[in-house]
Amino acid sequence: MTLCATPLTPDALDTLFLQARSHNGWLDGGVSDAALVQLYDIVKHGPTSANCSPMRIVFVRSAEAKARLLPALAPANVEKVRQAPVTAIVAYDTHFHALGETLFPHRPAMYDTFANDPALAQETAMRNSSMQGGYLILAARALGLDCGPLSGFDAEAVNRTFFADGPWRVNFLCNLGRGDPQRLFARLPRLPFGQACRIE
Repeated sequence: MTLCATPLTPDALDTLFLQARSHNGWLDGGVSDAALVQLYDIVKHGPTSANCSPMRIVFVRSAEAKARLLPALAPANVEKVRQAPVTAIVAYDTHFHALGETLFPHRPAMYDTFANDPALAQETAMRNSSMQGGYLILAARALGLDCGPLSGFDAEAVNRTFFADGPWRVNFLCNLGRGDPQRLFARLPRLPFGQACRIE
């Protein structure tokens, strides 16, 4: 296996970051099962602490599933989700540590630390699923999908509706599909290096 440290091309950086936008409106056209499987199969390789891999995803696509999700949304997000071909409920598994034999086979007992400390397990799952959610957005863009991440929703309502019988908990939502460029807002400012960073 060859590890490549060659920088990405400017076009690739545009696709992932510099020209990529968070979309609010969507064009016609679905997202296939195969595309969602491919997306996850890329995302799962992103690093997490102790390979804990706590992110879980429910891809909401059917009209019935959308109808269950819409009441939990802030009013400004209802049409965004209704129109999107797919809405990913990016969640995390608070019992990820039960998979130590699978995810950390060389030292599965390390996961006992999480099993014995629910607060640490919650913090670890939330932090690492947030990283994985970022990987999801970048991987989707790399595959030619547009993204519209959302945080305006009632988390308890989403959890009751979709995760009532288990240890998964919602982190954020992300619409996926072909974005409508006519529905984009003007790009908002970003902080410069000197305001957001320091080197010590």
